[in-house]
Amino acid sequence: MARLTFTPEDHDRVAQAIGAAEAKTSGEIYAVFTHESSRYQFVAATAALAIALVAALATALLALVLGVAVPALGLVLCQLLAAGLLGAGLMAVPRWRMIFVPRAIAAARAHDFAIRQFAAHGIHRTAGRTGVLIFVSEAERHAEIVADAGIAAKVPQKAWDDIVAGLVEAARTDRLAEGYVAAIAAAGQILQAEFPGDDRTPNALPDRLVVM
Repeated sequence: MARLTFTPEDHDRVAQAIGAAEAKTSGEIYAVFTHESSRYQFVAATAALAIALVAALATALLALVLGVAVPALGLVLCQLLAAGLLGAGLMAVPRWRMIFVPRAIAAARAHDFAIRQFAAHGIHRTAGRTGVLIFVSEAERHAEIVADAGIAAKVPQKAWDDIVAGLVEAARTDRLAEGYVAAIAAAGQILQAEFPGDDRTPNALPDRLVVM
């Protein structure tokens, strides 16, 4: 499966959706997409070494059964070469690398990255602490909505769960731009109910999708 991409039209649609949603609320919506939340170098290296070791042991066992002499030095060199090639392959292709990443670790890394993006883009600096981050990490198949303190005090996290589920499904079916538009509209409705706005409400954050 190819990496998810966004066309200029997709970016325009997301920006327009944010603008339309924010026109009815004092809340601020910010959208971030990343292809992966971590490189998982340790996982890739460990997996490559483990696979190379198993392959080397299997080769040695087969040689023993067949009565074929295998030089120890040659076996070690082949093992190191295989580990290097496997490690390079795992680092180059996130989809392969993620096979070896425990789900709990992937979710934790994606959540940590979402929190860092929340702070990095100044979403916590909005008046009334009414910023919302809509975040998707492709490799981890992780979607999350991070609401600032002002919103979290009135809107339970459970209210965002259906929106998050829709984002994950949209990413799985390569309809993520549509998923973002739908998520933004739904988030806007929730914000409008608790944080209504008017023409005097300032636009504190840029209306755009950040792709990393």
